[in-house]
Amino acid sequence: MSKNLHLILPVGTQVVTRRAVATGAGVPICPAGAVGQVVGAPADYSHAYRVRLPDGVEVSLRRDELSIRKQEQAGVMGDPGEVLRDHDLYAHVVYRCVVGSRAYGLENDASDVDLRGVYLPPAELHWSLYGVPEQLENPAAEECYWEMQKFLGLALKANPNILECLYTPLVQHAAPVMQELLEQRHRVLSRMVYQTFNGYVLSQFKRLEADFRASGAPRWKHAMHLIRLLLAGIATLREGHVPVRVDEHRDRLLRIKAGDAAWDEVNAWRLALHREFDAAYASTGLPERPDYEWANDFLVRARRSAVR
Repeated sequence: MSKNLHLILPVGTQVVTRRAVATGAGVPICPAGAVGQVVGAPADYSHAYRVRLPDGVEVSLRRDELSIRKQEQAGVMGDPGEVLRDHDLYAHVVYRCVVGSRAYGLENDASDVDLRGVYLPPAELHWSLYGVPEQLENPAAEECYWEMQKFLGLALKANPNILECLYTPLVQHAAPVMQELLEQRHRVLSRMVYQTFNGYVLSQFKRLEADFRASGAPRWKHAMHLIRLLLAGIATLREGHVPVRVDEHRDRLLRIKAGDAAWDEVNAWRLALHREFDAAYASTGLPERPDYEWANDFLVRARRSAVR
């Protein structure tokens, strides 16, 4: 989706108008489907093109009001990817936050700014034949945004990455619809945290085993994240909220990340945390399952807010 999302059509491109164009006084200029040629291209996606019609009249049109004539005639407009590429779905991001090392408090000067969040597509596009992607991903900018239903579904399954988004202290933007979700985020927490976090811990430990087989030593970043996940899981079960910052354990985690801690020491801590995680699960006050009824009601209302 992100590869050509903001591709600027060059001057000389023949295009087809997607809507009728009229003067400010309502006098018709051309119908939808009229052919023209780009004579002025904008510097970025958010500004309009100047398009010259066959009679010499020039009109100003945005990218989503134009189709490339060759693609229109070749039937490419039936390709969902091509259709969606003409819609700036990033304009519908309703939540943007920083996760990763900067959110944990483990960053250094070289650390990336990892952006994650939620987008709520316009209902007309969502209901269309083309649908919408479950996520928008731009690796070059270190950003990823999940479609609202996908995000909420993963949150209800206690996905650690999604819960981190909901509880990070570094929020850049939250539209009103997301303010409610942030205020009610405790409703998505449940005892499922134990299973899901353990699943991620097992995956991280599998990476460590592969490291040992390949080089005889762990990748210390993998070891650090395994410990961090266990710490987060324990605190979530005990306290009913997801701790993102690791202030209390920061120095010890940074020692592991830097490879300054012996593996025996790290492994002993890991095993002790597993025992704590089991005990926290046995005594947690979290419900067996999240509040699906509330989540469904929230999603329906969010969908309604996307109707123009």
